Amino acid sequence: MSLVPFCLRVRLGQYEVEVSGSRDEVLKTFDDLPKLVAMISEAFGAVGIEASKNVTVGASVSPTAYPSIQSSGNCSDAVLQLLETDWGHQQPRTLPELIEAMRANAVHYPPTTLSGVLTWLIRKGKIKRWKSEKGYVYVLNGEKET
Repeated sequence: MSLVPFCLRVRLGQYEVEVSGSRDEVLKTFDDLPKLVAMISEAFGAVGIEASKNVTVGASVSPTAYPSIQSSGNCSDAVLQLLETDWGHQQPRTLPELIEAMRANAVHYPPTTLSGVLTWLIRKGKIKRWKSEKGYVYVLNGEKET
């Protein structure tokens, strides 16, 4: 039997659930899918998106709340769509956060491409950037700095 890690990621609405472990553990977890969905719904409703619940030994559910965007095939449009959502308005976002949000929406660009697009959007006056304790953060132009 192989000990290769096995990971299955499923999107439920705006939430993404990842179950990882051995292949057998993950498949066994999904045998109890109705119970699992009930646990996930309860976790999201009761404790919010910061929670992480163990489902079985070696498998866990870790919710992330990234906004849903439509892929237009244009990196700058994807960035602007993300920053226009409530998620983008909640707080300034870092490059890694933008990359993960895009990845969650199946919009894949290398970090170097995204970095160049962010610089271009700053020059065009569409977004603002400043350095914080987390590194450079980005907001739509007109947002208040926090």
